[in-house]
Amino acid sequence: MTGATSGIGLETVRLLASRGYRVLGIGHRPDAILRAENDIQSSVPQASVRYFCADLLQQREILHLAGELTSDVETNSHGRLHALINNAGCARSRYMTTEDGIEHQFALNYLSGCLLTRELLPLLLKARGRVIMSCSQSHKGAKVHWNDLMLRRRYNPLTAYKQSKLCDILFAKALNDRYRSFGLTAYAVDPGLVNTDIGSKAGGIVKAVWRLRRRHGVHPRVPAKTYVFLCQEIPRPCGLYYHACRAQVPSREVTGEQAGRLLQLSERLCGISFEVPA
Repeated sequence: MTGATSGIGLETVRLLASRGYRVLGIGHRPDAILRAENDIQSSVPQASVRYFCADLLQQREILHLAGELTSDVETNSHGRLHALINNAGCARSRYMTTEDGIEHQFALNYLSGCLLTRELLPLLLKARGRVIMSCSQSHKGAKVHWNDLMLRRRYNPLTAYKQSKLCDILFAKALNDRYRSFGLTAYAVDPGLVNTDIGSKAGGIVKAVWRLRRRHGVHPRVPAKTYVFLCQEIPRPCGLYYHACRAQVPSREVTGEQAGRLLQLSERLCGISFEVPA
């Protein structure tokens, strides 16, 4: 699970660990990882949890992380990864890019999960696993700006955020279209309004607005139940987009054509290929 040191991520790790799952958590700050480890161990003494550190804004760190995760899963889990939850996310108040030239919200909220999924795909296919993307109801009303994906010409933080969340659900759709026949299933989750600190890190007007909105949000353990549901439910749920453990209707923008186009573009941005098994 990415974004596993606070908020929804930490609560999902806690729930999975309490149910006996071995969980690999990813965070980007050593101090936050240490706090999360202590928190989990104090609340779930029997937990089998291991944390990894990586800055998922940077593709080179994602590739290094994928190597570490692959080694761990091959050594300790027979090369089978039963679920990958791409939950790491951010909000920004101004235009910022990674060292790869990718706008921050697009890079972390969507593309990092895309690249990590590709690198761990053999482990997921071997386990007939599940991929879960953190989406948002805000994807409704959004469009992918195909001619200016990074919104360089007219940057709006909210537009960038909504686009990244639309891409999350399009990616889940693309994975299902390409790999469902091989046993892999992908989902997108709308956590709803949650009392976390994601907007507080943005600065500017985004930070001010988020401080007001978060007071009305639910505790992170509430949406964490939906992630756990999608990880373990047997038979596996057949919908694409979920909120509160129930399938929802996504935006009309979520089509096979749009999903395929995004996957091809993402392959170019990351220098990867989502190959179909022989």
